[in-house]
Amino acid sequence: MKLSITVGALAVATASAFSTAYMPTSLRGSSALNMALEAGQTPIVIGLAADSGCGKSTFMRRVTSTFGGEVCGPLGGGFDNGGWETNTLVSDIATVICLDDYHLNDRQGRKVSGLTALNTAEQKFDLMFEHVKALKEGKSVMKPIYNHVNGTLDTPEEVVPTPVIIIEGLHPFVDERVRELIDFSLYLDISSDVKLNWKIQRDMEERGHSLESIMASIEARKPDFDAYIEPQKKYADYVIEVLPTDLDKEDKKTLKVRAIQKKGVADFTPAYLFDEGSEIEWTPSAEKLSSPAPGIKMAYRQEKYFGNDVAVLEMDGNFDNIQELVYVESNIGNTNSKFYGEITQAMLSLADSPGSNNGTGLMQTLAAFAIRELYNKKSAAAKLAANKEAVTV
Repeated sequence: MKLSITVGALAVATASAFSTAYMPTSLRGSSALNMALEAGQTPIVIGLAADSGCGKSTFMRRVTSTFGGEVCGPLGGGFDNGGWETNTLVSDIATVICLDDYHLNDRQGRKVSGLTALNTAEQKFDLMFEHVKALKEGKSVMKPIYNHVNGTLDTPEEVVPTPVIIIEGLHPFVDERVRELIDFSLYLDISSDVKLNWKIQRDMEERGHSLESIMASIEARKPDFDAYIEPQKKYADYVIEVLPTDLDKEDKKTLKVRAIQKKGVADFTPAYLFDEGSEIEWTPSAEKLSSPAPGIKMAYRQEKYFGNDVAVLEMDGNFDNIQELVYVESNIGNTNSKFYGEITQAMLSLADSPGSNNGTGLMQTLAAFAIRELYNKKSAAAKLAANKEAVTV
């Protein structure tokens, strides 16, 4: 069975967060990073589904930093280094591909078609499948580029296979052929109430938009989101769900975050609180984990999700000091950490990123560690099989 993770929106970010200014050029070569696969190595493919502006870039930073490596940045080095407008992030181990690059039409073309980018009719699924399949087979591809700065389809860029290939965007699980290639899938899931609260905070308080215009924007987007994006949750094995707090119904900013983890998935064991398989509600000691009003509460439950047995780890509220998170970490099992305090250390390394003072950062970090463990297990199994084959020959 394959591991999937579903994630709804966590923070405002752009899909092209790893790109810089647009510079038209015919140069679209691969990065100079040392990303070559070992002989016989098959890349693992990670899928991340989420709506636009939901914090995918923050999550990808947590994942790529978990794998380590000395270099991480935009393909081609970025504009300052003679690069081009790209959505592709590369590191020593991983390549992150934005599926917006497989849009059928540019921004002007969608005005003609009258369809939004959320509509599956605006996506090149055949090409997307061909490229993911080729990369998993260890072959390079010439991937198109959707330029988020000016809305054009730019000159394709070469993407070479790396040990980990991450595809992120609106539609990673729509095509069954692509789903079959994915080893580990994620989807960031945010409730409609939180979406509204965030958009009001950003657009009304920070940009001066009216409540009426904000509501109109949300309502205009909702039908396509409901029709084409949200249904992908049924393929998820791991859901990071973001909800309004239950601690104070008048509080519009504090979040309750749930990691919904499917049981029985190969190479994955759900994280738990205190006692695996139990039902627990826990209020951490304020002397060990300080938090602002309305406080903080954790829970661990066994539930059903889309007909599947799941283990749910939950954090409701914020904490003041990330270093104190080690107190919570010490009571969570199956974290896939390499040493005591690694989760807290990872959170501290991205302390300025959205969600680093609440459950969004914690659940993202746990998911990132699960991806690393999956990669390590599959790599070890592949090496063992190769060694056995070499002995028999």
